[in-house]
Amino acid sequence: MAGIVIVGAGHAGVQLAATLRETGYEGALRLVSADPDIPYHKPPLSKSFMKTPDASLQLLRAETFYQANDIALDLGRTVARVDTAACSVVYSDGTAQGYDQLVLATGTRARDLPVAGADLSGVHSLRTAQDARALRKELPQARRAVLIGGGFIGLEAAAMLKARGLEVDVIELAPGLLGRAVSEPIAQAVAQYLTQMGVRLHFSETVRAIEGQNGGVSAVRLSSGTLPADLVLVGVGAVPLVDLARDAGIATENGIVVDQYMKTSAAHVYAIGDCVSFPQSHLGRRMRLESVQNATDQARALAQTLTGLPTEYTALPWFWSDIGTVKLQIAGLAPENTERLQAVDTEGRVKSVYHLKDGKLVACETLNSAGEHMLARRMIADGFTPPRDCMETGDMAALKQSYMSRTKRG
Repeated sequence: MAGIVIVGAGHAGVQLAATLRETGYEGALRLVSADPDIPYHKPPLSKSFMKTPDASLQLLRAETFYQANDIALDLGRTVARVDTAACSVVYSDGTAQGYDQLVLATGTRARDLPVAGADLSGVHSLRTAQDARALRKELPQARRAVLIGGGFIGLEAAAMLKARGLEVDVIELAPGLLGRAVSEPIAQAVAQYLTQMGVRLHFSETVRAIEGQNGGVSAVRLSSGTLPADLVLVGVGAVPLVDLARDAGIATENGIVVDQYMKTSAAHVYAIGDCVSFPQSHLGRRMRLESVQNATDQARALAQTLTGLPTEYTALPWFWSDIGTVKLQIAGLAPENTERLQAVDTEGRVKSVYHLKDGKLVACETLNSAGEHMLARRMIADGFTPPRDCMETGDMAALKQSYMSRTKRG
């Protein structure tokens, strides 16, 4: 019995292996990863991993877990191609590994910045532990950091670098931060926080080139001028790793195309995590999500399917980002043109934005309001919409009372 081979040992791949064993799968189980490190949490790479020079990676599971659960862990090994006819993966050294079921959990890579100087020493992306170590090594000598891209990774890193005492500039092509990820009030609140920290934000700017001196970065040239820099972090998005699937004739379109059971167009091949385009049940359309929750919940659903209980993936999406002392959390997905109800804290600062579609609560964004986030997740998952005045005030007691009263009536 060849068993199950999982290509990719990030959050999705490791969760799948763990859940398969928890649900009683006794066959051969192999995790393959080009990354040489024991599988680790990626969100801390832009935050806590940078704060202390000798901080260790936060492992997803202890190394002994894989041994105890008879999970073969092939690290630092690259899969060159998938042979769906022979049901095998072929490694870069030419050896082959058969499978009964194959799961592609290949994740993403950092999107390239197509400008001159992007390959200079001192220019970094941040996707892997190796990326983070290279960046951390340069921090003690760095004084001026320029972050290209106003997404989550860039903003988390900007707050961390500023806290370390660096001069920090953030360059964003759009007129505001966080693109379509959050509503305008939340984006503006995050921008205000970073500005108060001393981070300089530059909007509607185009990077023309990254300039160097003696082989290292010295400045970033923009459409409006030039910023000095001895450290540059590029965070302009991610590209799903679909090459293995595409080259094997498996359908891809902004990710590896799967159905509601995470099944690809090839027999015995599944895919999960950031690399997949899947039918999103809450929005009623196909999409790709980059989220730890999405990756791990897809893995849990697929484990059920692979062990004989076909399970559609319908979990409610939720996200978080720690930007300095600001914890941004999002429950649900907001389609375009939702009605937005905004609540503020006792000091008049935005703390939550509720999104309604046709009068129904579909998403909620919060800033430093973890309890409200958790309650919103439960309400959205249950299809419950609280009274408007409760959402407009963000009154936790009233929100909870309305939800509990509804639950009791049900």
